[in-house]
Amino acid sequence: MTTIHMHANAHVTPEEYVAALTDFGPDRSKLFGNSKNAYLAVHGRDDRHADVTEGSSGVWERLEYDWTNPQHVVLTTTESNAWGHASGHTYDLTPRADGTTDIDYTVVREGKNLRGWFLGAVLATVGKSVLTKAFRNSVSAIEAREEPRS
Repeated sequence: MTTIHMHANAHVTPEEYVAALTDFGPDRSKLFGNSKNAYLAVHGRDDRHADVTEGSSGVWERLEYDWTNPQHVVLTTTESNAWGHASGHTYDLTPRADGTTDIDYTVVREGKNLRGWFLGAVLATVGKSVLTKAFRNSVSAIEAREEPRS
């Protein structure tokens, strides 16, 4: 199993970040490059939960989003063509006095088949920088989306 921890300080509030994270509209791929429109399907949603399939480049996962605690958002993999049920994402959002937010993001990848095991091994080594770059790009895109708030 591969676990990757990332950190960023964002010029948005936790509420703004969660709003972007849980926006499953047609522009989602502009914020999250690993969530291509061709894979995106919202199976259900309420005020604090969503059941969504996302993916890119031939890899998809169905995720149960839980933001009942908007400073600790958990995405649990319920189905995937590569990842097992121990996989998922966690976002810990800590507001700072200067109006920014510290984001601690953890990705867990448990391969469920040869493809998943291979991708997990790649992520644990050279792939970590790709995932980190994608995370930083997402943070920048969310900041740009929220820029007029100032």
